[in-house]
Amino acid sequence: MTGGHRLRGRVQVAGSKNAALAIMAASLLTPEPLHLRNVPRILDTALMAEIVQAVGGRSKHDGEGRITLQATQVTDRVPAQMAQRMRASIVLLGPLLARTGEGRLTRPGGDQIGARRVEQHLRGFRAMGAQVEETEHEIIARSQGRLRGARIVLDLPTVTGTESLVMAATLAEGRTEIFNAAREPHVQDLCRLLNKMGADVRGAGTDQIVIYGGRRLRGTDHQIVPDYLEAGTYAIAAAAAGGDVTIEECPNEDLQQALLKLEEVGVQLEQRNRTLRVRRDPGRTLQAVDMGTWVHPGFPTDLQAQYMALMTQAQGSCVISEYIFENRFQHATELNRMGASIEINGRDALVTGPRQLQGATVGVSDIRSGAALVIAALCAHGVSAIEQAWHLDRGYEDLVEKFVALGADLERRPAAVPAGRRVEPA
Repeated sequence: MTGGHRLRGRVQVAGSKNAALAIMAASLLTPEPLHLRNVPRILDTALMAEIVQAVGGRSKHDGEGRITLQATQVTDRVPAQMAQRMRASIVLLGPLLARTGEGRLTRPGGDQIGARRVEQHLRGFRAMGAQVEETEHEIIARSQGRLRGARIVLDLPTVTGTESLVMAATLAEGRTEIFNAAREPHVQDLCRLLNKMGADVRGAGTDQIVIYGGRRLRGTDHQIVPDYLEAGTYAIAAAAAGGDVTIEECPNEDLQQALLKLEEVGVQLEQRNRTLRVRRDPGRTLQAVDMGTWVHPGFPTDLQAQYMALMTQAQGSCVISEYIFENRFQHATELNRMGASIEINGRDALVTGPRQLQGATVGVSDIRSGAALVIAALCAHGVSAIEQAWHLDRGYEDLVEKFVALGADLERRPAAVPAGRRVEPA
């Protein structure tokens, strides 16, 4: 990737990765077919389709974002090698437990960005009458008969915990209340789907979700919402590199905190219906602005790395605080290798700029850190090589093609493995 090119043109946002993964897991709740549209064509959704097939379901896709899933018969175990490849596999535990009376899941793998505690999920299942056993490598949940509704209080608003518990509660007997529930757009989209399937889920988008369970769920058609995190990534990229980019199918209402920060930084924004225009004259100085991540509707942790890359180009110093995950500053080391000035102190990062970044060979540790390094490479002088780029393919549909269409100079090449650096398999 050769930096120094301004971004201009239009880019369309794909379907939400996080919404699609939970919604695909929801196909296990009914023997009838679930027809999904706007499913992002990425590695993680392909893996989830494989998992649905591995536990007894069927998957059919047309290569254009339309997938049909049908789980006529369901087993209780997710193959270990699949669960270990994706953190989001934890959302399968609730549907499997509710549908079959038992769910067995190898502890999920995926991005190593810090602890994603599952005890809140398990405490909720126990409240619903399940017996839960944890081993070093596996989680096993069993119920004698049907799960029952319960009052569940989450100490933190976990997204996957909320999703898994809501799905289990749709087939449980009676009323379930989830307090301190996650409010993210993908949680809301899952609840919309469940209601279309015949469930009675109320309060999605608030911190209290109530489910009246015990109904027979049916198949339905559903269109996945646009990915606000992908939209935010392109908005931040346009701000960092400069230019004039219009983002189509942009869920502006889900990005208000991020857009507020961009305006404070000095970026021109125009919001119209489902489009967002991002403009910055390359001669206009960006201003450093502090930011702290928080659960929705706060600033998304999944845009923190991209914002840090932007702040390397801003005038002054700012503090970026990561309150969601304790190990989500791994990209800072790679940004510093490119010439950034970033100091880490616990959950705070001090970024001082502007810095003229230099092209370098850098490695991706997770999906969002990869996006940050692409943004940094856009701003850098010279050529950058981004290794372990398959992480980007897990979360962004056609990222290379979309950036090229906006005027970036990048291409995908066969992976070469430098001495001392291992390229992980997908």
